[in-house]
Amino acid sequence: MASAAADIAPAELDFERALKDLESIVEEMESGDMPLETLLKRFEEGTRLARHCQEKLASAELEMTRLEKSLGGELTLKSVNSNTETAG
Repeated sequence: MASAAADIAPAELDFERALKDLESIVEEMESGDMPLETLLKRFEEGTRLARHCQEKLASAELEMTRLEKSLGGELTLKSVNSNTETAG
């Protein structure tokens, strides 16, 4: 049973959907009722989904580290690319 995530472009796949599909793949693989070829395809898809989830988490972590408190106690976003100015 192929997941619907296989038909969605990675940029359009949200974290929750990818994680749900990854959990489904793990459950299918743990059942042991899969031919080897199907198992390999599902493993490949699971690996892709796991990588996607890791990238989404890393991106969220980066966004969270950009938050800083101002002197007034308000949370503001600071620029991560503040040191990427070009000399010229």
